[in-house]
This record gives sequence, structure tokens and C-alpha cells, in this order.
Amino acid sequence: MRHSDVLAIVQAGGRGSRMEVLTDRRAKPALPFAGNYQLIDFPLSNLHHSHIDDVWLCVQYQAESLTRLVAGGRPWDLDRTRGGLRIVMPEQTDAAETEDGFATGNADLLYRIRDRIDERSPAEVIVMSADHVYDFDFRDALDTHRGHGAECTVVTTTCSLDEASQHATVTARRDGTVREFRYKPDRAKIRTIATEIFIYDPEVLVEGLETLKRDTTRDSAADDTGLGDFGEHLLPWFVDRGKTVAHAMSGYWIDAGRPETYLQAHRDLIGGKLDVFRSDRPILTNQPQRSAARVDAGSVVEDSLLSSGSRVRGTVRRSVLGPGVIVEKGATVVDSIVFADSVIGAGATVAWSIVDERVRVGPNATVGGHPRIRPVPTEKITLVGMDTQILRGARVAMGARVGSNRRVR
Repeated sequence: MRHSDVLAIVQAGGRGSRMEVLTDRRAKPALPFAGNYQLIDFPLSNLHHSHIDDVWLCVQYQAESLTRLVAGGRPWDLDRTRGGLRIVMPEQTDAAETEDGFATGNADLLYRIRDRIDERSPAEVIVMSADHVYDFDFRDALDTHRGHGAECTVVTTTCSLDEASQHATVTARRDGTVREFRYKPDRAKIRTIATEIFIYDPEVLVEGLETLKRDTTRDSAADDTGLGDFGEHLLPWFVDRGKTVAHAMSGYWIDAGRPETYLQAHRDLIGGKLDVFRSDRPILTNQPQRSAARVDAGSVVEDSLLSSGSRVRGTVRRSVLGPGVIVEKGATVVDSIVFADSVIGAGATVAWSIVDERVRVGPNATVGGHPRIRPVPTEKITLVGMDTQILRGARVAMGARVGSNRRVR
């Protein structure tokens, strides 16, 4: 049964600055994941398996990198005449009372498209981020939302206290009503956080956005509503009204939008902790066809994922190789992620690094190192941008950032 009365809004518009050089030339949701997929595949695949087929993908930064990947929604059966996938881009208009230009946060974005939401008039609006990895049936949260007669439903999960400080913590009463919502607290006291999946009553959502904007715009720039992100004003407004409920997500969830969590998600996948790849709910994607991966005689591959078209002549341990990656004889890749069509030259070493597409690591070069801190923080992970050449014998230090299209001697 399709849920055509539900509107899903996938927010994929931000700069993605936390991923640094890896988002110089792509939107963050376009980042590869597990070799053959991208982050954007996860929300779209979960919506597909939840039979929700009216999806708005809000893009802003490096929009073309995403629109090319989603292919009009075809991999998720969203290329249709009614409903389906709609790409929502920033607009410039002369219409009165219309905010145009780029949004400055996910709540600000909702305000800028509130008239379109109101015109669509759905029964519920589901809003989600586009850079998280999880398996979730949105219909379960819809049942909670409808059963409580809620104005807003917050989908929650649990994590460590350190990680909780990067998110919004949520405290609910026994009946599920949210009584406290703290956005990115300095020191989190509870492990329950918002997954950035929210279900809204659309009429109350528009009312809240317009009510808040009258207050938040006073001290803001002329082209900024001041609404910022959801946790700054919008969710506290809903919680104060007393009709916001929590719905706990079971299973794996991670915000893969920072280098340390992006790398950790891949390590969880390799270690068998990540359970989102299910045969009955496959992650759907748009990928070109390539030949099977090849491992040559004398090579060593341990606890790793090799994507289609990759070839290993050296050693790969606890790593993920993207499509078409080549690891030459005598080269070693450990605890790293290498994106599509990169080449690790003979005798080279790559450790605790994320190497972007079409990078050439020359013979006997060294990229990264072996940090002693666990979990490994972002500043110890080496990042190498797209189309970079690391020349023969060069050294890229542990934790270094190398921008796109560089030559490292």
C-alpha cells in the first residue's frame, strides 16, 4: 500500500564543511559509502521500502553532483508522473513575502518552502537528513504519530555520551511525550538523541515557522529568517506545546557526516555491526556496471570490501576499495577508504586515510599513519581530495588535509 498522503522532504542542501576536502566538489550526501553506494541511497531506499513515493529532495551546494546520482528517482521507482521525486532548488523571485536565495539551516529551509508544503496539503510531512546510515520503516513512526495525535514525532536512537553532545538529546515521559529537548549540549547527560527524522502536522509546522520567524528575524541579516537549524527554535517550540512524542528506532544508525563517524561506519560494516544491508530491504542505487573485482596471486586481503572493477596486487586490511581502485604489487592499504578509480602505486602505504576519487599515490609514497588514540578523532585521519597526485616517495603526514587537484612532492 502506497502512502501518497505523506510528503517526505530529504534535506541535502548544506555545504558539508565537516567533511572538509571530501566535499570540495560534491554535496555531502553524494559521498560514496561501502564502495558501491552513496549516502543519499539510504533515505531514498528506506522511503521506497516504506511505500512513500512523494519525495522532495532539497539541494543547494554542488547540486549537480546529487541530481546526476539520483537519476530522476529511477532506482527507487520515483520517476513517475504523479508524486515521485521532485528536486527543490533555491529560487530567486520578485514575488512579495517570498524568501529567496540560499537557506542558512534546515529550519530556515522549511520556512522558504512552506507555501509549497501548504499547497501540497499532505496528511503528514516527514523531514530527514541525507547523510545518515540506517535501516528504518517510516510507517512505524507514522503509526506512533497518528496513534498519539501528535503535532511532531521525533525518531530517536542511543549513542555514547560523547557522541550525544554532537546531536540533540531527547527526554520523554512514560507516555512518550517529549518533555526536554537539548540541542548539542556542552556535556550530554543522557544517551538518547534525535536521529534528525521528524514527522510534522503540516498545518502546525507552517504555523510554527511563521510564528517563530516574526521573532527570529529581528536580529538577522536581511536575507536570513534567523530560524537556523531545527534544534535552535523549531523543535523547542513544538516541545513547549506538549504534543511532541518520541519514537525509538531499533537497529543501527549513525551520522556519517564527520570523518571519524564516516570511517567508523565503514569499520562497523566490516566488523559485522552494521545491519542495514538486508536482502528483503536492499539499498538501491544508481551505479555504472563494471567487471568483478580481482585479487591476484600473492596478494593479501583481510576483513575488507572490494567493489566492482577493483584489482588488488598488494595488501589490503580492514579497508574499503571503491569501484575501479587498483592496489599495485607491494602496496599496503590498512584501516582506510579509497574512492573510485584511484591507484595506490607499487610499494606505497596508505593508513587511516580517506582517499578521494581518481587519486594517484605514487610508488613508495606514504599517506597517513597509525594513531594511538581510540576512537580515532578526525584530526588524526588523513584526507586526500579528488584528482590529486602524490608523487613517488612523497609523504603525507597523519591527519593532513590535501585539497583536490594537487601535486604532492
